[in-house]
Amino acid sequence: MEYVYAALLLHKLGKEVNEDGLKKVISATGVTVNDAKVKLLANALKNVNIDEELEKAIAITTPVVSGSNAEVKEVKEEKKEEASAAAEGLSSLFG
Repeated sequence: MEYVYAALLLHKLGKEVNEDGLKKVISATGVTVNDAKVKLLANALKNVNIDEELEKAIAITTPVVSGSNAEVKEVKEEKKEEASAAAEGLSSLFG
């Protein structure tokens, strides 16, 4: 995961996400650099628009809430019931 964090940090700072930059960031954290992982990540991100991919990820994870407060409360209550049912199922497994 630190390799992805390093890539995001370089991108955030406006630096090129390449092998050399990734190695510097990762080694600065005290982690032993795995050259194969660095090379793989650098090649995988070579033609990727990171800003665009981050926008897509944010759009996917942001829930769309519409409707009245009553509808929102109803959804919350349903989720609580589902969580409660799941907890009951787990407790029956571990008795």
